[in-house]
Amino acid sequence: MDRFYATGKRKTAIARVWIYPGTGEVIVNGKPYQEYFSDHIVAGDVIFAPFKLTGLEGKFDVKCTVQGGGKSAQAEAIRHGISKALIEYSADLRPVLKKAGFLTRDPRVKERKKYGLRGARRGQQYSKR
Repeated sequence: MDRFYATGKRKTAIARVWIYPGTGEVIVNGKPYQEYFSDHIVAGDVIFAPFKLTGLEGKFDVKCTVQGGGKSAQAEAIRHGISKALIEYSADLRPVLKKAGFLTRDPRVKERKKYGLRGARRGQQYSKR
């Protein structure tokens, strides 16, 4: 098999990631990652972290579609998807990626607003008089 697929998630961002042998090109929603994440400086470092950690830099092309969340969460969702796809490629990479925390789906999401409160936890301001 020449392509490996995985889904990565972070908060409300969901990334569908395909990796295949190539030169290290990353396409996000039909654009090069530099263009898509032009306003987000560290997105490149986040996306390429699994490849740097496993020593596979420049060996795979990445094509992904990502939706939901902000740019930072989208970059982390892509990282999660790439890490899972690399395990599809070679199960030997699992311990390294697991130790770095790239396989753990970050479960933190925004807490819902409750009735009777101004926000998720913030109540009304108390006034004695």
